Amino acid sequence: MSKLAILQYPDERLHTIAQPVEQIDDQIHKLVRDMAQTMYAADGIGLAATQVDVHLRIILVDVSEKGNQLLVLINPEVIKMGGKAEFEEGCLSVPEVYETVNRAAWIRLRALDLDGKPFELQADGLKAMCIQHELDHLQGMVFVEHLSPLNQKRILNTLKKQDRTRSKVR
Repeated sequence: MSKLAILQYPDERLHTIAQPVEQIDDQIHKLVRDMAQTMYAADGIGLAATQVDVHLRIILVDVSEKGNQLLVLINPEVIKMGGKAEFEEGCLSVPEVYETVNRAAWIRLRALDLDGKPFELQADGLKAMCIQHELDHLQGMVFVEHLSPLNQKRILNTLKKQDRTRSKVR
């Protein structure tokens, strides 16, 4: 297993639309293991393959308190979603930025597991938010793009300032 580099917003590669996984083989299994290690090492609760510059339709989610309930969704497709909820979101690709985003309160989807078996899942609360957030990544969208242009500009300025500060520390 190896820890992967996480793309940082506004990297253009984050806007790449992910392609379906054609075959679940040893390479996909290794990618999922590496993504899980990367997500847990970064204290994340979700990670899309797009964020590690692999543009395949794979997302990982683990919203459990102990970080021991990894959910792997390969080629996820939304069946239905409903309700309205506001969530304060953060993102491993947008470090130290947290903003309120409007999402569906619940989501129902179908996906493949690591064995290639199809399954359906319904989620609400934090799990529903996390899945929707990661699905956005597969569509080439970062959560801050749900915000107003003014807020997006403010966040970009904040990130530039963080980069300058980190550069001085090195």
